[in-house]
Amino acid sequence: QPPSYFFVIDVSATSVKSGMLKSVAAAISTSLDDLPGAPRTQVGFLTYDESVHYYSLKSGLANPQMLVVADLVELFVPAPDDLLVNLQESREVVDIFLQNLPSMFENNNNEAACLGPALKAAFTVTKHIGGKMCVFQSVLPTLGDGALTPRENNQIMGTPDEVKLLRPSVNWYKDTAIEFSRAQISLDMFLFPRAYIDVASLSELPKVTAGTLHTYPGFNHEVDGPRFESELSRALTQTTAFEAVMRIRCTRGMRINNFYGNFFVRGTDLLALPNCTSDSVFAFDLVHDEPNVTSSVVTVQSALLYTSSEGERRIRVVTQAIPVSTVGSEVIQSVDSDTVAALLAKQALDISMKSNLDNARVKLQQVCADLIRASKEGDKPRTVSGYAAPPMQQHHQSDDENKPIPENLKLLPLYTLGLMKNVAFRGGTDVHPDERVHAMHRLLNMSVTDSKHFVYPRMFSLHDMCASAGLPSNSEPSSEDDEIVAGPDRIELPRVLNLTIDRLTSDGIFLLDNGVDMYLWVGRSSDPALLNSLFGTNSLEGIDMSQVKLFTSGNDFASRLNAIVTSLRENDTQQSLVAKVIIVREGDHGLESRF
Repeated sequence: QPPSYFFVIDVSATSVKSGMLKSVAAAISTSLDDLPGAPRTQVGFLTYDESVHYYSLKSGLANPQMLVVADLVELFVPAPDDLLVNLQESREVVDIFLQNLPSMFENNNNEAACLGPALKAAFTVTKHIGGKMCVFQSVLPTLGDGALTPRENNQIMGTPDEVKLLRPSVNWYKDTAIEFSRAQISLDMFLFPRAYIDVASLSELPKVTAGTLHTYPGFNHEVDGPRFESELSRALTQTTAFEAVMRIRCTRGMRINNFYGNFFVRGTDLLALPNCTSDSVFAFDLVHDEPNVTSSVVTVQSALLYTSSEGERRIRVVTQAIPVSTVGSEVIQSVDSDTVAALLAKQALDISMKSNLDNARVKLQQVCADLIRASKEGDKPRTVSGYAAPPMQQHHQSDDENKPIPENLKLLPLYTLGLMKNVAFRGGTDVHPDERVHAMHRLLNMSVTDSKHFVYPRMFSLHDMCASAGLPSNSEPSSEDDEIVAGPDRIELPRVLNLTIDRLTSDGIFLLDNGVDMYLWVGRSSDPALLNSLFGTNSLEGIDMSQVKLFTSGNDFASRLNAIVTSLRENDTQQSLVAKVIIVREGDHGLESRF
């Protein structure tokens, strides 16, 4: 089947006022030339508020034809052959539609949105071909199938019952997502809430269909538009495997126990992935199926069967042989703290949804403590001549406690503490349910490196950075590059500081990056010359921070900082992401609490 891209867009008054429609149209327009699969690529559009609007994009039309269906119960699809069209043949009509989209609904006063009926309509149009569907939603869907009601409850925030707000309130979205998965449709969801939108229920759509979830609370076209447009463009233009399934196998005596990520499990171990990209991440637990493994290595093999954007059916096989050891110290020495923390986070997310956040935090602590304890015990024998060894003497136990933590595990307690303080897991009443669910979704689908930075962000000292920071590095590539340089141009990074309050000084300027958000913390006694270079003012005291703009050029310091910010979001793919930098002034308690 040719690659298909179908866009389902909320055009309620909230979407219009925030500028979301303008950003959506701009991002899609800039991506059309780079969509995979040309000249076979097909596209289609559907908008909705209190009714569903189809668009005939048949080649040869002077303008796209809008077809409105107001009956949300007996929904039908008019002109089904002209709603999903070949992009190359209908390019002129598609360009006209995207050019007119921001102004088509500028006088729309409808505040409601019928997401459920719109999804059913989009499914009817695309079920014969599959592909990628992008949904853009600004308000809580309250009409037709899948209607949701506000269920915020501050009284249960921070209690074991908070998990009720983190679970879907209805089964409709999961059931619909399973239908989408069977039809080889992957759904990427972009949310722009200004109030409660029930991310817990809506997130079932990307979770089951191997899609992605993005949220932009309080979206503003001027402030948030560049970041959103870059993320949408990347999602549309990156190399994509369609109609994929994946199976993971291992050596006899071991078995795959749990899978983590966005997918639908067919049978017992076949992962259905309507779309799979270089950003897709899947994790699993490998457990003993038999008491002893007789082979010298444990082999793990994954096989991904997929269709390329050119229509070729391919299979990608990855095999890894892992040495087996009966010596505990050898196993401990092979442990990678970054990987353990990433997998531990995914396991704790699973526990939090099945029970509650308290149990997830206990799990994090327990596994970390058990691993550190085992690393200190070394290779003490557990049997003597076939009989159980006598219990250890008390002074031996004390000796174990005084042993240092092995070098490769020294950061694990720090990462564990970072996880417990992360938005996905931490207690208290200051984390909105929608925000927590989004953080959980991101963490579940993060790679090891992204997870490390999300849990334990990097804080760069800018006010005293060396003259070469922000410029291409002259050093030879090495294994330590991730902490020293960033981006394809190998931009040199400022020194990274430990995350302690003692590191923040009133005369300093610091950049905090967790891979999702960036915060620029500005001390009240910062050098006026640096402030003038970054903001065009000698002081931020008494200034409306919403009007402050960060300079990206015009002087050496601003240019180098912009190079650092840009490089931290760049990678080897065609479309790099744009960072949103949030400026935090010392003493602004609202933003400082987030920093």
